[in-house]
Amino acid sequence: MKVSSELISPVAPPDEIQLPQGLVGFTDYTHFSVIYQEDQLPFCWMRLHGPEDELHFVVIEPGNVLPDYEPEIYDEDAAYLELKDPADAMMINIVTGSHGSQASATVNLTGPVVINRRTGRAKQVVLANHAVYSARHPLVTG
Repeated sequence: MKVSSELISPVAPPDEIQLPQGLVGFTDYTHFSVIYQEDQLPFCWMRLHGPEDELHFVVIEPGNVLPDYEPEIYDEDAAYLELKDPADAMMINIVTGSHGSQASATVNLTGPVVINRRTGRAKQVVLANHAVYSARHPLVTG
């Protein structure tokens, strides 16, 4: 299934999103919310709720930042998420930054988090067309 990667999806996800399998490396964090702050767009915050604390990741909805991004998810992932229509899916990608004299930012294009806007269920997936993209795609360099 091809998934839209438009910036600021027309239908916002629920306030609390279920992430039953967690993220890679963070399987205990099974719920999250996406926080939009007008002055920080196109970047948003992914606030993961865990058993004892919260984690925060910078994320983007990639469409307007990366217009050539055409993600495809496996049918099994679409079924798990109960996606009936590509418009039901919202995609966010995790941004990683580095500091120092070679400050840079990359975005993981191969392992996005896909959210079913109707049900509030999400999963971090590996794209069916992952070979076309990088897990460390340069977003900003400086």
